[in-house]
Amino acid sequence: MALQDLTPQLRTRLSRMERAVGWFVLLAAALLLLGFAYYVRSTAQRKGWFVTKASYFTFTDRATGLKVGDPVFLMGLEVGQITDLKPMPPYEPYEIYVQFELKAPYFGYIWTEGSRAKVATADLLGKRVLEVTKGIQGAPTYIFHPLRDVALAEVGALPQFEAWRLAEDIYATNGLDLVVPVLSPLTNLSLIASVGRSRIRVLDSRPESLRKSFTGVWLDKEGRYDFYNRTNKPYWLRSDESPAVTERFERLVAQIEKALPNFLGLTNQIAAVLANGATLTSNLNVVALEAQPASANLAALSAQLRAPGALGEWLLGTNGLKRTDAVLESADAALTHADTNLTALAENLARTLDNLAGITSNLNAQVEANTNILSAISTAVVNADDLVQGLKRHWLLRSAFKAKTTNAPAPPPERLRSPRDTGQP
Repeated sequence: MALQDLTPQLRTRLSRMERAVGWFVLLAAALLLLGFAYYVRSTAQRKGWFVTKASYFTFTDRATGLKVGDPVFLMGLEVGQITDLKPMPPYEPYEIYVQFELKAPYFGYIWTEGSRAKVATADLLGKRVLEVTKGIQGAPTYIFHPLRDVALAEVGALPQFEAWRLAEDIYATNGLDLVVPVLSPLTNLSLIASVGRSRIRVLDSRPESLRKSFTGVWLDKEGRYDFYNRTNKPYWLRSDESPAVTERFERLVAQIEKALPNFLGLTNQIAAVLANGATLTSNLNVVALEAQPASANLAALSAQLRAPGALGEWLLGTNGLKRTDAVLESADAALTHADTNLTALAENLARTLDNLAGITSNLNAQVEANTNILSAISTAVVNADDLVQGLKRHWLLRSAFKAKTTNAPAPPPERLRSPRDTGQP
């Protein structure tokens, strides 16, 4: 049916429907665009697409457990990711080249001294992670202040030259002794000139000169900041690498394999020692059996020495044996008497201590029962002191308490004065 064949009412309804559909399509497209923009923004924030990133590289012995896209950690935080991982050409002293990026502001923690790239073990399955450490001194690896090469004579013409800093290390003529370190103020121009330098590289450290992009990167070999551009080589961080867990396990197994023959030899030696010990005990048993007759003969000989008419009686005689017995009996009696006296002395001492304990306990009981006894004793002492002081002042007993006097020095002669001074007429 043609549109001209419709009634005016149907054409009005159709135009309203077309406008509603059009608005719905526009609204859906707008929502779709907003959702896509939000997704792009969140992804950019998560991956750091619009964040300033600094490039670094390091070397490792092997690429085990590492791959492109793995995160890089600093103080436990994920601050970047690995961007390149490839082997070095043959005959190079290094094995694997690892390049990574650090997001702002975390690359500000990486300084020329103290910062390292550590390849550490992450789990027991051979996974490893790359971690960078915070710098302690030196200079920042990347800067945002503009650089300039100037002659020493032109330093004074710099705008606010006292705010400018040195952008390189100044060494002595031997190239070994550091004379002026980097980032020092431009106050040692005479010292710089004394080492034969006519031009220096400086950076503008004024706050208003700060840029949003990199202006320089540090070169360790040259000892100065280089002008930054897209062709600059990333900064080299020295690495501290730890082998993977699988490699450590292989080394442990190899050490165990080397130690097994020695261990087996040790067990054989222990078995030989045990066999020798068993033989020794059997030989000792035979010796003990053979020594039994000798011990029996020794017992018989000692019995012969003690028996009447034996060798002991022959040597000492009858009187000698009797005297020896008498001396031994006297010594036994003396010891018994001394033991009895010591026992009695100990008992008497115990009784004395018991009596002393009873006296002190009675005194303590009296003091506890009569709380005023101490004040009474104190009052008695004060009264006794007053009594003695009164006796000292009594005319009859005063001489008994008189202190001995010594010959006092003669008083100086009185000065003669005139009658006018004495007031006499």
